[in-house]
Amino acid sequence: MRLNEISYTDAEPVDGYGPGFFRIGGKVHRGHVITAASGTRLWQGFDDAAPLLALAGQTDVLFIGTGAEIAHLPADLRQQLEAAGMGVESMASPAACRTYNVLLSEGRRVALAALLVAAAE
Repeated sequence: MRLNEISYTDAEPVDGYGPGFFRIGGKVHRGHVITAASGTRLWQGFDDAAPLLALAGQTDVLFIGTGAEIAHLPADLRQQLEAAGMGVESMASPAACRTYNVLLSEGRRVALAALLVAAAE
């Protein structure tokens, strides 16, 4: 089996995640995040649509991590994003991180908006 090192040219991959944090491009972010070719920033969640809509034209697919479990996106948010020309895929945050990394490694124009995974009680 031949193994190749992956290089990311357009954006930074998600290196790790856990209760209360995401590690992206070697930096720890404590809170919900958005990451794309334009950089990584904290995100306020589903009510904070403006930074997601700002990705239109530079992102073909936006992966939205809904936390520990998959959940439906608010219908108005999905409609706004799709009207802006982006494909939208919602899934649990761990799956969204992994899928984002795979497509990013293929050179695709992808972005990730992910809610934190809460600590087990």
